[in-house]
Amino acid sequence: MQAQVYPSSQPPGISVTGEAEIQVMPDEVIITLGVESKSAQLQNAKSENDQRVNAVIAALKKTGVKESAIQTDFFSVNPEYRSADTTQPESYTVRKRMMVTLSDIDAFERVISGALSAGANVIQGIDFRTSALREHRDKARSLALKAAQEKASAMAVELGQTIGRPLQIIEQRGGYWSYYSGGWWGGHNYGGMSQNVMQSAGGSAEGAGTLAPGKIKISASVSATFELLQSGN
Repeated sequence: MQAQVYPSSQPPGISVTGEAEIQVMPDEVIITLGVESKSAQLQNAKSENDQRVNAVIAALKKTGVKESAIQTDFFSVNPEYRSADTTQPESYTVRKRMMVTLSDIDAFERVISGALSAGANVIQGIDFRTSALREHRDKARSLALKAAQEKASAMAVELGQTIGRPLQIIEQRGGYWSYYSGGWWGGHNYGGMSQNVMQSAGGSAEGAGTLAPGKIKISASVSATFELLQSGN
């Protein structure tokens, strides 16, 4: 990004952007499990699905998952036809989805294995998160502001000037990304001359069993305009 000097009717200023990224260890995981049953008879499909769901819930509780951490949030019945001109369904598919919230990352593999053994046949999502997201976002924003200020100061020096008070600060949309979920939350790609800052926020990447959770990336970006002063002012 190039320095922008304002017309004489406005205070001379320099506009920059700053980015920051913090990597943190997850302390929470949300597992989305599904049970799908199919039969030529609707009642049979529903009965089998109910039995398997109850077995999965029992298995989850046996592994130490609290009942309050298990939520059934989706249910569907889909008739399937042999052809478009047939009014009688050939079969019925019953689907039920459960969301399991774990605060013990070490229990992840044990819980997944237990659920699959009990009858879960769909894993729709695995979301590793941090319960201190707000705190880390605030820290990333602070680092982004510092990056913007440092860059503005460095650019002003190249012009033989210095920076003064901030005239405008705009927070851009930040990002939250986990290797396991494979998606962005409010993610945005920033290009140009953005100042990049990375800080590792504690924790180890080592996990129990065969699971080694990667760190969650939390990013922030700001645009800032600072007064542009002659050196010595």
